[in-house]
Amino acid sequence: MHAFKLSAVAAAGLSTLLLATPLQAIEIYKSGEGDEQATVSVGGYVKMDIRHVNGDIAYQDYWVANYPGGEPTDTSHTGFNVRESRVNMKVDYGDISAFVEIDFYGGGGNEIISNSSNPRLRHMYFTYQNWLAGQAWSTFMPVHSMPETLDFGGPFVGEAFMRAVLVRYTYGNWEFAIENPETWGDGDVGTPSSAVGLSGDQADPDESIPDFITRYTHRADWGWVSVAAMVRQVDEGGIDKTSAAANIAGVIRTVGKDDFRFQVTGGKPGRYASAAMTTDIVVDPVSDEVKVEETLAYSFSYRHFWSDTLRSTAYYGAAKTDVLEMERSQWGINLIKQLNNHLKVGVEYGNYAIDDEGIIAVDSDYLQFSAQLAF
Repeated sequence: MHAFKLSAVAAAGLSTLLLATPLQAIEIYKSGEGDEQATVSVGGYVKMDIRHVNGDIAYQDYWVANYPGGEPTDTSHTGFNVRESRVNMKVDYGDISAFVEIDFYGGGGNEIISNSSNPRLRHMYFTYQNWLAGQAWSTFMPVHSMPETLDFGGPFVGEAFMRAVLVRYTYGNWEFAIENPETWGDGDVGTPSSAVGLSGDQADPDESIPDFITRYTHRADWGWVSVAAMVRQVDEGGIDKTSAAANIAGVIRTVGKDDFRFQVTGGKPGRYASAAMTTDIVVDPVSDEVKVEETLAYSFSYRHFWSDTLRSTAYYGAAKTDVLEMERSQWGINLIKQLNNHLKVGVEYGNYAIDDEGIIAVDSDYLQFSAQLAF
């Protein structure tokens, strides 16, 4: 743990949050008649973060599962950030709809003059009756079990967390999907067109079949619980194997509006869990064999409503791999004030830690003030 000297930062951050003002509400446009009637809606939110990071791990706008910088870095830094802000548009024809969403974590820009940030595609898909096709959250990812955090990712080191290009069919409580295959660690990242300059096997992904995922969700008055299973091909580094993983998740309502959220992922999920903490294929440091890495990841949180407009979430997430014995964890606690239907402000304190085999354990604390206006 690391001591903070943040009185000035805290005062500046809180003043900024309390001066935030709401923007315009959602705008809806309709055209046509009958089956040809289209409804166009625009939504999203504007979010500003003031974040101080102090410790052994380099400053991050949000924590990632990998080791930032690859070595301990003495850090005491305050940053201002609006890149989590996002805009989405939906076109709805009844049983047919399309959805696209961007945020601004696409890179580019600097803090010297313009503070420009490039847009980044998050979602782009269409739905027809029970079908969904396009880029969306993976079927393996239980989105609604994620805790409410001010940190952009929250404890996704302990979660199944990924977007994918997919085709999904929903039948009652069941979801069935085929999703884009990708062996993480084979020298190729993305589509063949992004592998320009590579040669041989590196420029040609070897996966010949998609990833297969199914999820079953049981809903009741007390909340819900779901179980997901995934089977996929890992075909690189001298390995051509079928690997599998499972996820169980849920939200349990407790007292009043309070809830407990959890998820556990085990097996060989690769990039589907822990924000790609480690590659699919690794070299065993003991036997010098090439193996498919196994990961156990878990997270849980409790959200408490102090009143109708004041709430807190305490959360913890962690992951550990079997072969390389990599270990990450994150915890946090926040206080969020809902000023009106559109605007909320809050403060969050937390810690991100790395405790891999063969390294000195390192960690950093963070203190974050946020204001978010939804529209």
